[in-house]
Amino acid sequence: MARPEDMYRCQTTNCGYVYDPDRGDRKSKTPPGTAFADLPEDWKCPVCGATKRCFRPVAGPGSTAEVVCETPR
Repeated sequence: MARPEDMYRCQTTNCGYVYDPDRGDRKSKTPPGTAFADLPEDWKCPVCGATKRCFRPVAGPGSTAEVVCETPR
């Protein structure tokens, strides 16, 4: 399992998906070992469809920053 600093959580209401670089993302065919920063800018949350701007690190710098994110449609 990746370090919490390397994992990112979706901040949209009722989602909470956590991107784990050790697992990648099967829906977008992102292979394991891909860091969140290396995801393409048009990558979307596989659960709710939110953009990368709606994610914050689980721990470390930036983890407590407030997120203003619209609910995807």
